[in-house]
Amino acid sequence: MRAPLTETAPAFVETAHRIVWATAATVDHLGRPWTRILHPLWSWDGGRLTGVVATSPLSPKAAHIDAHPHLSFTYWDSTTHDTATAQCRAVWDDTPEGRADGWRTLAEGPEPVGYDPSIIAGWDDPQAPGFGILRLEPWRLHVFPGTVLTQGEGQFLTWEAAA
Repeated sequence: MRAPLTETAPAFVETAHRIVWATAATVDHLGRPWTRILHPLWSWDGGRLTGVVATSPLSPKAAHIDAHPHLSFTYWDSTTHDTATAQCRAVWDDTPEGRADGWRTLAEGPEPVGYDPSIIAGWDDPQAPGFGILRLEPWRLHVFPGTVLTQGEGQFLTWEAAA
């Protein structure tokens, strides 16, 4: 069902932060899909949903994002079969202030999504060459409780930004 952002975003954040890890998809310069697991942290301020993910600007995904600045994230709970998907515009925040802010956001994030980025080899501080911050701006969200499938109960929510 189409739903307002004010209903969909909180349900998305609850599901995403409970599941923690998302399958993330990019498209390479030849139009081929690539997937990997990433760990975004989402912030809902009551009017806008944004995400931040730490990842290497030296990875193949960096070239994909440079060519096609969009990511798709899907979360799946293997026990409940709850899913949540965000289609996002992705922007590298490569300023020293942006990298430090992203590092701090992740380090101070709520359990279980918050973590100390220095646990990743080579990420000693926000200015490490292999450390990067992607800012995420969703343009479509979809939340699907597994109970819709297993018990015929619940409702799925879909929000999409105006074109």
